[in-house]
Amino acid sequence: MVQLRDNELSARGLIERGGEAAAVCADFGVPFILNDRPDLALACGADGVHVGQDDAPPSVAREILGPDAVIGLSTHASEEWTLAAHEPVDYLSAGPVNATPTKPGRAGTGVGYLSYAASTSLGSTMPWFVTGGVTPETIPDMAANGARRFVVVRYLTESDEPESAARRLRVAVDSAAGWG
Repeated sequence: MVQLRDNELSARGLIERGGEAAAVCADFGVPFILNDRPDLALACGADGVHVGQDDAPPSVAREILGPDAVIGLSTHASEEWTLAAHEPVDYLSAGPVNATPTKPGRAGTGVGYLSYAASTSLGSTMPWFVTGGVTPETIPDMAANGARRFVVVRYLTESDEPESAARRLRVAVDSAAGWG
């Protein structure tokens, strides 16, 4: 899955860039998700939207995008995780485990939050992703605490060799999951 997250583009800029990303993702059979804005996800032809606690509620996103859209929701605490069970979402995110510049001012949840998420009935029935500081070095501890799906931003975007970085991530995920 590819998610476009850009807090600096205008609405029109997001529609344009989102439309381009949606077309490329469609060519490769990869779901494309826009961050935060269900209205713009609809406008650019995204497969869905990922919303946070301060964005449009998942029920509104579902109403805008319809029953077949992919709707994701960020959670940062056990109370939010529990409430997510009553939302019309297809997946959740847990974190950020480590504080990250992509979420200024938000403290890291620590890996204990991953253990909590994994131990709940929701965590065993709903796909969920870990966010915040995912690198080949942090994946083993995250996986030991229940994570199986990982969101990666800076490790790839700040790499001088993103393809090599992606391969290192893949090896770490495969190894932590027992696939490698």
